[in-house]
Amino acid sequence: MEMGGGGVFFAFFPILLFLLVNVVNIFISIWAYRDSRKRGNSKEFSLIVLVALLFFPIIGLIVYLVIRKD
Repeated sequence: MEMGGGGVFFAFFPILLFLLVNVVNIFISIWAYRDSRKRGNSKEFSLIVLVALLFFPIIGLIVYLVIRKD
């Protein structure tokens, strides 16, 4: 069975979307870790923020933005 032009797009689009979402998640997690360290939080707290954002990106980011020191 041969794929047409659209078939190739629909075959690779989910893979590209998955990779893009994960790369953005990693960048946001690293940003939050650095932001936490820059704001004077302990290294342990910053690592907890990093791990929480890696596993729970949307909820973790919202919680971090609410509890971080301004």
